[in-house]
Amino acid sequence: MYVAPSLLSADFLNLKDEIVKVCEAGADLLHIDVMDGHFVPNLTFGPCVLKDISKISSVPLDIHLMVENVPFFVDLFLPLKPKFISFHIEAEKHPIRLCEYIRKHGVGAGIVLNPHTPISSIIHLLEFSDLVLLMSVNPGFGGQSFLNLVYDKIKELRKLVDSKNLKLFIEVDGGVNGLNASDLDEAGADILVAGSYIFSSNDYKNSINSLKLEF
Repeated sequence: MYVAPSLLSADFLNLKDEIVKVCEAGADLLHIDVMDGHFVPNLTFGPCVLKDISKISSVPLDIHLMVENVPFFVDLFLPLKPKFISFHIEAEKHPIRLCEYIRKHGVGAGIVLNPHTPISSIIHLLEFSDLVLLMSVNPGFGGQSFLNLVYDKIKELRKLVDSKNLKLFIEVDGGVNGLNASDLDEAGADILVAGSYIFSSNDYKNSINSLKLEF
């Protein structure tokens, strides 16, 4: 299991220290939620902040766009060469073209589904993608409780990916913690995004290890 701490729950007044600490504690990716105040009712990180973050993070960036006008934001962040740039299927009219564009620049293309969006809506996109992010809370704010309906979505997607023999990561974001990590692993998740569970703990390494199922 790979773990991607979400900076949305970090202490913004000590952001550099927080990034260094989670990287040293065993993070595999650094998950960054970019929000525009339109697709979701919140504002977070812009290109200037992400540019500085990319300089100090010792692990690759995993950029999750919760925005309208997706291609505009993709172009802002492609120069940072993150591991993934993911966008919501609900926000983009031409997802295949955008996935191909992201991949052409040497970055993994990810597609994101809100909790209510069915797996059937992205069957035609899987071969053009490197990652599918399943939201297990309603996007926009950290600290929400996990929606159990997402377990069936993970299982459905895992079966589909395996049947097509695709090299594609399944990522889960929202309400992830040490209590549901093993169930998420069993359902078929590859990457767990966790914010408050990690950043509210007194021991980042222990929290990350519990998500990796390392005891």
